[in-house]
Amino acid sequence: MTLIALAADKGSPGVTTSAVALAAVWPRRALYAECDPHGGDLVYRMPADHGGPLDPNRGLVSLAVDARRGLDVGVLPQHTQRLRGGLEILVGLGNADQAHGMAGLWAQLGRALDRFGELAHGADVIADCGRIGPDSPTVDLLAQAGLVLLVARAEAEQIAHVRDRVNSLAARLHATQGGSAVSLARPPIGVVLIAAPHQAKQVARQVGELLAASTPGAEVLGVLAYDQTGAAALAGRGRGRVDKALLTRTARELAATVAHRYGLIRPQAPPPPQQQQPPQQAPAQPAAPQPPQPQPQRTYGAAAENPYPAGAQTVTTTPITPTSVTPGSVHNGATNPYFTNPRGVPTTAANLKSVPHPSDRTVA
Repeated sequence: MTLIALAADKGSPGVTTSAVALAAVWPRRALYAECDPHGGDLVYRMPADHGGPLDPNRGLVSLAVDARRGLDVGVLPQHTQRLRGGLEILVGLGNADQAHGMAGLWAQLGRALDRFGELAHGADVIADCGRIGPDSPTVDLLAQAGLVLLVARAEAEQIAHVRDRVNSLAARLHATQGGSAVSLARPPIGVVLIAAPHQAKQVARQVGELLAASTPGAEVLGVLAYDQTGAAALAGRGRGRVDKALLTRTARELAATVAHRYGLIRPQAPPPPQQQQPPQQAPAQPAAPQPPQPQPQRTYGAAAENPYPAGAQTVTTTPITPTSVTPGSVHNGATNPYFTNPRGVPTTAANLKSVPHPSDRTVA
């Protein structure tokens, strides 16, 4: 499964913000696709990676032109762009009038997006489908998705609408699957709530019980924080840190839940085999010192037994041994940042260990 479609039933609960936040923290490479038939918003909201505006003519508009000769999944990278920060995006339509050019292509687009992750340079696709209804053309795209997430605020009227929408979507998308439960049929349908952080657990439990009683198989997969400051920072209109925002933290929790629930985390590749190191030769032992050769004894007179005259002062000398600098030693009032440990290996100070050495860089 590589296509995850987010949509809403009524109002503006924050589908675009939720989809961008989910794509930004997705555990694998992700492509954000604007598939709202009423037009996209990110052209006016976020800059491209080069600092300028996104190209509104490169995205679904250009893809629809190429799709007249057949929509191949391999051409998708030719129509994507990058937001500032690196997130890949498939820019949506400029307005609802351009949706006529996508007539009959939504199902093909859904199949292409769902297979995009199979390419060597592909990615999982987080699609923003906007508001949906019984006559929405994007329902054909939802039928090709691996997972459909309906976004709703934690308000009584929106919960009632999303409950009815889950039932109608399940009846339409799963009509040919023998009446399977929502959680077993493809695509599964889940609910994402937008609520205040202090109400998240209570709201998720209450809405989950309501869905379990009215829609077998439907469940609440997560709650995104209602965080206006984080949403503004994510859109580039605020000065707050996006990675510290409540919206981002709850989006990470939702991404982890969805990825593990539906098996989206690929197993880590085994580590490369280690090359056997040649056996090290034992260091050569220093030559044993030769014993001193006996010197011929010389015979002196009686006066030679005491060469120093009586009353002369004698000076006792102490042999001088070289001193070594030890870790943390102070010399001239300053701590030595470089020292040699007892094994004789040069070691740097702790605050310099994180600085890469030029010899460690890999030349492409």
